[in-house]
Amino acid sequence: MATLEELKRVVAQCRRCPLAENRTRVVFGEGNPQAKIMFIGEGPGYHEDQQGRPFVGRAGQLLDKMLAAIQLSRKDVYIANVVKCRPPNNRDPLPAEVEVCINYLRWQYKLIRPKILVCLGAVAARHIIAPDFSITRGRGQWVQKAGVWILPTYHPAALLRDPAKKKESWEDLQSLRARYNELAHE
Repeated sequence: MATLEELKRVVAQCRRCPLAENRTRVVFGEGNPQAKIMFIGEGPGYHEDQQGRPFVGRAGQLLDKMLAAIQLSRKDVYIANVVKCRPPNNRDPLPAEVEVCINYLRWQYKLIRPKILVCLGAVAARHIIAPDFSITRGRGQWVQKAGVWILPTYHPAALLRDPAKKKESWEDLQSLRARYNELAHE
């Protein structure tokens, strides 16, 4: 694929796994195609499936506030998911579903070429960092792979369920902002 738009057209036609059967819309991803930071979630929820946009429900509204807290917005970053179609009842994507879809995420990464990946939650971290990744043990700890900095942190939906995690998430956001500032001066 030469461009994000070409890849988006391919993904829109995808029928390679059962998730395509019940989707309303493919949730390809959105944001700045030259973003230095790419946020990766696990998969679309109900509102995302309805609108065809990532992180637009309650978790997305919280993500917008989190970005604003470190002087960023959606126009500064790129937001995508491990799978592009909504799993039923918002369950985690199954390994076979991820296996089919993750190459689309890899193509997005290759086209955008971010310097920082932020894994929102355990599902994203397990597919980006390591299959046995634990978000409670590893969140906030930077990992570097192939010259890219990766920060695992809590998914905004987890913060809505357990507000006590917001303090740790705020620490992660501050660390993200500091790393972003460092990379801006390289």
